[in-house]
Amino acid sequence: MTTQRTFGITVLGDFILNEGVDGVLDTLTQRAGVTAVALNPTVTAPSKEGEGSFQPPTDAGASPRIFDRPLWGETSLWVRSGPSYEPDESLFVDTPYRPRPANDLTAANGHIIGDFIDAAVDRGLEVYLQVSGQSAPGMNDDDRPLLPGGGTPQRMADTGCLASEPIRGYLRGQVANLLREYPNVTGFRPDWPEYPCYMLDEAFQDFSPHVARWATQRGFAFAEIEAQVAAFYQYLHGSLTNDDLADFAAADSGRVTQLALLRQYPAVFDWFRLKADLSVDMVRHWRQIIDDANDSDTPKKLSANAFMPPLTLFTGFDFGRAAQYCDAVSPKLYTMHWTVMVEFWGRRLLEHNPGLDETLLVHALANLFDLADEPPGDHLADFHYPEPHEAHPVSADAQRRRIGQAISQGGGEISVTPLVHGYGPLEDVAGRFELVAGSRADGVWINRYGYLSDAKLDAVGDIWRRENQ
Repeated sequence: MTTQRTFGITVLGDFILNEGVDGVLDTLTQRAGVTAVALNPTVTAPSKEGEGSFQPPTDAGASPRIFDRPLWGETSLWVRSGPSYEPDESLFVDTPYRPRPANDLTAANGHIIGDFIDAAVDRGLEVYLQVSGQSAPGMNDDDRPLLPGGGTPQRMADTGCLASEPIRGYLRGQVANLLREYPNVTGFRPDWPEYPCYMLDEAFQDFSPHVARWATQRGFAFAEIEAQVAAFYQYLHGSLTNDDLADFAAADSGRVTQLALLRQYPAVFDWFRLKADLSVDMVRHWRQIIDDANDSDTPKKLSANAFMPPLTLFTGFDFGRAAQYCDAVSPKLYTMHWTVMVEFWGRRLLEHNPGLDETLLVHALANLFDLADEPPGDHLADFHYPEPHEAHPVSADAQRRRIGQAISQGGGEISVTPLVHGYGPLEDVAGRFELVAGSRADGVWINRYGYLSDAKLDAVGDIWRRENQ
């Protein structure tokens, strides 16, 4: 192998404060053998119940998760937070959004984030700041995505509109501020420069006025696209039949039926292209604001977090074209989300199409999301959010397919470093990690340190060393 593969782990500032700069770095380098770390520019402290946010955060409408590594002696707790630096408001004059104000935590512990970055760089690690790819603090509804016709979508992720100039202005100021404070970082890992699709409504984003203007300026027949996507949305909310589902649940996953169905709404293909163009443009914006703010002689890297294929058809992320601007992409191997999406989409479709057969629906969605060669359940209840001790019911073959699809779509022009989630039992986490480590991927990331016990770190470290001898 001619170049070193990347092995990174994301670490929240909470654990750096709790275990110390050298404590975390010693654990990561000695147990796991990482080559890179990512962190957020935030410091925290334990708080009273109801004050601040609960950690680990609620995910997918539930909160069964607990930390593997105790945080201030607890595996779940309330914390309050503050930025790790004093924001410069003069950098945000072209946006209505303002950075979070510094507070007592900033004054007391903010320096620790800079200390960690410098210490990690001194150890030869790449260091990235991981921040939101398309949102701003206190977002206005004007900058949130809309359904066709202007309705408010039911969503799991409170993401912003990719075409919003106020949000893009905030990101410009944030990047400039962060590079001024932390000039030694290797680069940025923006999370989701695309539209998430956890819930069915999220897959039908975004028809906001921002997108209408953006699309029209670029020659899209936006009114026609909106009308046909609205018709397709209505079809799924009252006209879906068991005959439709029978083909989707069949061995070929309804590929021919998918094309026949979409042929009834040909502008839907233009909508997919529009979302892809918009995602690529947001990645371009990220590249530009990083380059504009970088005062050093060393270019800063851009490594985006994104959904895995085939879900990128709905989210808009385009691996091949993102390579014009990104050094790397980390498609998320978040298997606990893939399964719960069957429940989310399924309950919505059953609610609006009460005559549907639940088993047919479950099998159709499992095929659409490519969870396994054989659907891992017959009922929506089989696709609940996994408890900490439960393995995630996504087959190894399906995971390999999706890793291979991401690599293929990158076309060799962008480093593909899948992002494995650390949540779940040891054997399940290690198994997912091994699938990536043993693949053609250019590396692997794990999200996040709080879910990685020493046993998990030892296991992934052993796998990584064995696969990269």
